[in-house]
Amino acid sequence: MKYEAVKNYYNGQFFESAATESLDVVSPIDGNLLSRVPMSPVGELNAAVASAKTAFEGWSRTPIKERVQVFFKYRYLLEKNFDELTALVSEENGKTWDEAKAEVEKSIELTEFACSMPQLVSGEILEVSKGVECRTEHFPLGVVASIVPFNFPLMVPNWTMPNALVLGNAMIMKPSELVPLSCLRMAELLKEAGLPDGVFNIVNGGKEIVAGICEHPDINAVSFVGSTRVAKIVYRAATANLKRCVALGGAKNHLFVLPDANPTMTATNVTASMSGCAGQRCMAASAMLAVGDVDPIIDGICAEARKVVPGVNLGAVISKAAKERIEGYITEAEKAGAKVLVDGRGAVVAGKEKGTYVGPTVIDHVTPDMSVAREEIFGPVISIMRTKTIDEAVRIENANPYGNAASVFTQSGGLARYIMEHASAGMVGVNIGVPVPREPFSFGGWNDSRFGANDITGKSSIEFWTKLKKTTTKWNPEAGINWMS
Repeated sequence: MKYEAVKNYYNGQFFESAATESLDVVSPIDGNLLSRVPMSPVGELNAAVASAKTAFEGWSRTPIKERVQVFFKYRYLLEKNFDELTALVSEENGKTWDEAKAEVEKSIELTEFACSMPQLVSGEILEVSKGVECRTEHFPLGVVASIVPFNFPLMVPNWTMPNALVLGNAMIMKPSELVPLSCLRMAELLKEAGLPDGVFNIVNGGKEIVAGICEHPDINAVSFVGSTRVAKIVYRAATANLKRCVALGGAKNHLFVLPDANPTMTATNVTASMSGCAGQRCMAASAMLAVGDVDPIIDGICAEARKVVPGVNLGAVISKAAKERIEGYITEAEKAGAKVLVDGRGAVVAGKEKGTYVGPTVIDHVTPDMSVAREEIFGPVISIMRTKTIDEAVRIENANPYGNAASVFTQSGGLARYIMEHASAGMVGVNIGVPVPREPFSFGGWNDSRFGANDITGKSSIEFWTKLKKTTTKWNPEAGINWMS
């Protein structure tokens, strides 16, 4: 075991869990044992919440200009430990070095945005009547929780943590039991940056801890990122307990490829979108809607896909179970009559035979009723559905229950605008395979890809992580009384 057993973190200290059950943390790259993570009992969640509740009193009263200084230092420490963090993300998640590096870079960008919060939450003031002023101020919620997934061990925790803490909250974070190491390192860097003890806390575990977070009376808001099935469970449980909740679920992102699309740009973007991070991201291209004759572009996608080599420029999928599930989708589609143009099944990397790899896979002549067309695969697989018209393609996209992202590849502004308006997705790209908004714009889809109001990232996250106080004042009795005062 390369690292010591994972511990929980609260009140500024690491505590060994009293859990009777633990899970192995295995590197998808080579199957080596990295650590063991405890399935903590709910009592340890209670201890962490008590720590956060105590710390909140002082942290929330600290002026935001002072709170943000911790995150200037934290940003510096992310840069100082850049290579170490990159290696850790790659090791526990299976990403390539460049993908892990990009994740650390994005974490730095997210922190930079949090450092701008003092300029974004200054409030408003207006004289609404003679001598009468109205003003608004943002106040923190209290103790909040963030439940994060395996596919971005560092970036997604930094979606929520910097904004929520700069805005004055204290946080409980529940990492994925598959990738708990990056979160623990994040906690160490926050302490080094000067974050007061108890403001940030980590409780490791499984379903019991998730349920405990949703039910705990002292947790006021819950954010979740993961599968749609679990997002629905978390959202219902949290809101049933009268908490704020935003739960981001899965996706089935559709790329509309039109005959006038630039062949080279389209082929490279589509391939990068479906294979980047081994397809394990909710913004990955999963379904391609080929409108009309786009065979030359499909040939280009296949040629680009063959350049993506497992263990070289394609990372591993998270586990053996994930590999088997992804390959099962491919086999099922082939048996149903689809044609596998590029086959990634059975991928093995020399010297890393215990790693869990799936090669890039392109499946043509998929029909909308097939599981590869309807369900989130979460692997480096793209399913091509052929349509005669744009409206037919739009109907297929609209019929899918997810609504995270959609992209269109075309050189026609009018056609691009038509699909932008008609695609049922919260994030849309034009000639961009992964249309992730950059700060200050927030991340979030529609339909079964997202449950709850507001966002957990970007400028609109302010509304989620704070409550608004409105104050009306009048000091001049000579002004008299009218209908506004």
